[in-house]
Amino acid sequence: MDDLRYQIDMLTAMNKTYVANEKIYKIICEASNKVFIYFSPESGLLKTFGHWNDYYDFILNDYSDLLRALDLVDEEYRERVRDAFFLEKTGKSSDSTLILLRDKKTYLKLDANIYYDGAGKVREKLLTFTDVSKEEKLKKDLSYMAYYDLMTNLFNRNYYVQRLGEFIEKASAEKAVISVLMINIDDFHKINDSMGIIIGDEVIQAFGLFLNSLTDNDSIIGARFDGDIYSLAIFDPVGTKSVESVYEEIKEFLKDPIKLTNGSEVTLTVSIGVAEYPEAADMALELCNCAEVVMVRVKENGKNNIGYYDSKVLEEFKEAVNFENKLKDAVKEGAFHLNYQPQYYSDTNELRGVEALIRWKDETGKFISPAAFIPIAERIGVIVPLGDWVLEESIRTYMDWKLRYGIDMILSVNISSIQFRQHDFVNKIINTLYKYDMNPEDLEIELTESVLIDEYYNVCEKMEELRDFGIRISIDDFGTGYSSLSYLKKLPADTIKIDKSFIDTLNNDRSTGIIVSSIINMSQDLGFKTVAEGVETDEQLRALKDMSCDLIQGYFLGRPIDKEAMDELLLRMI
Repeated sequence: MDDLRYQIDMLTAMNKTYVANEKIYKIICEASNKVFIYFSPESGLLKTFGHWNDYYDFILNDYSDLLRALDLVDEEYRERVRDAFFLEKTGKSSDSTLILLRDKKTYLKLDANIYYDGAGKVREKLLTFTDVSKEEKLKKDLSYMAYYDLMTNLFNRNYYVQRLGEFIEKASAEKAVISVLMINIDDFHKINDSMGIIIGDEVIQAFGLFLNSLTDNDSIIGARFDGDIYSLAIFDPVGTKSVESVYEEIKEFLKDPIKLTNGSEVTLTVSIGVAEYPEAADMALELCNCAEVVMVRVKENGKNNIGYYDSKVLEEFKEAVNFENKLKDAVKEGAFHLNYQPQYYSDTNELRGVEALIRWKDETGKFISPAAFIPIAERIGVIVPLGDWVLEESIRTYMDWKLRYGIDMILSVNISSIQFRQHDFVNKIINTLYKYDMNPEDLEIELTESVLIDEYYNVCEKMEELRDFGIRISIDDFGTGYSSLSYLKKLPADTIKIDKSFIDTLNNDRSTGIIVSSIINMSQDLGFKTVAEGVETDEQLRALKDMSCDLIQGYFLGRPIDKEAMDELLLRMI
């Protein structure tokens, strides 16, 4: 009796241990994101642990019931899942595969493990399902980011170039043509500046999504290259998939304004450059570069158009790049010098001052006109250091003359609109005056009318700040830019310079004479001094004197001369 009781107590204790262990295993399984299926073919025991009910809505009574689970698996994955369920048919002990359920969102990793006895008969099976949906989504997101532009769903630049390379390989084998279009939204910076970058992004997205609608990933691929630049590549362009038909679709889309989420509308135009394989290039990047060169040329020639590559365009581009590089090197090396052109009072012929003029001779000794290199310097971003050098060098030279000759005169210095708009321009010019102990009233900065166009009130505020300090302001090339006489009465300036184009025809065109006389009279009535630029003949000088023009500048009274020649001129005046 005692032995029986002892055995019962032992069995009870063991049962409690098994129950406790099973409880622990169940807690562990349910705390994980896994489902475990244990099956013993010998005993027929089938057990599930974990979150089976989260994925399947039926109970497993027999191992063959697992086949019902295949109905909830995406069709593409069913065969590999069936193979994992019956892995023993392959003789393997373990295998794993990825499952996608029919909801197209849930990914499970299936690990199958088979345990054989000594005779090679299946003793036990363990199937483990692990929810890897988050990991797979992250992989997809990272993969998408590696290949696509998130804003437009177009390819990004790197993947586009890769796919274009594949296009080229195929075209080479099939003796086909590929057309590459580089597309740029015209004046996009104005949208960003006036409406903000959020609206700008919305515009980029809207146009990019439209371009995406033209692609099929087979014969037409597209990319957002950078900012507001896009590209399309057309394999074997014919019929509705020719460059011309695509361009017509783009124009049709842009015919109507783009409606924005804030209720406003934006009308766009684009400039497009086209280059073709194999004519332009046989490498993907080179092909894109050729199309971009043409696109830039279209923008320079008025925008809102399409242009096509030819060898002449590329040669001109290479020359332009070489010129830009030469200019950058010249700025770094300080390969410039200044000439000074005298200005005279018209009534007395006395020296009023000099205008500092930048000059550049390249390494071959060839003179390069400022009209050629100044616009390039502005475009490639070297105009600010170049302008800073002109300002400091001319002030340093002026003060050297002042100390040596004691002659009172005005130094005029041309200021680029880009240089003028720099946030530290006023402080920089004032600090330079302090550095060389120059009287601010002896300095006159010359601004072209173009500086007034985009930011009239901000520019006027900065001009007022300079004048309050004592610096003179001159409006250069008057009549060729803004050309609105009404703004003169509010303009904080001291001098108006009449452009040379008016002086050239002053004596043989009655209308020009009337215009010049009107400018002089009106300017003087408003309190401005007037300077006539480009006076080259005695007839022009006499006509300007008759019109009471205040100041004369030009070859007739004084050509631009270097520092040494200016020394001689000032020495004669002592």
